[in-house]
Amino acid sequence: MNPTMKWLAAGALCTAALAAQAQVNQVRVWAAACANCHGTDGRAQTGMESLAGKDKDELVQKLMDFKSGRKPATIMHQLSKGYTDEQLGQIAAYFAAQKK
Repeated sequence: MNPTMKWLAAGALCTAALAAQAQVNQVRVWAAACANCHGTDGRAQTGMESLAGKDKDELVQKLMDFKSGRKPATIMHQLSKGYTDEQLGQIAAYFAAQKK
């Protein structure tokens, strides 16, 4: 591989890494909106549901149920409609990855 190709490949890798980091940061921003009720990083105070360490698929199902109206709620049905299904999956994965 010639030097120019090496620099182009390195640049592409750096761009991909920056894009991946930006996506992680975006998911953290979305998850931060949940902190008022579910605590920082999903570790809630007594009386509220903690999300940290929960099963991702169960969290996704709950979020989809809120979004569709299958699960009654005071505010979650409204909040969940503000996200795409893919975004809700990313939020669920974020909380599932947090330590309890």
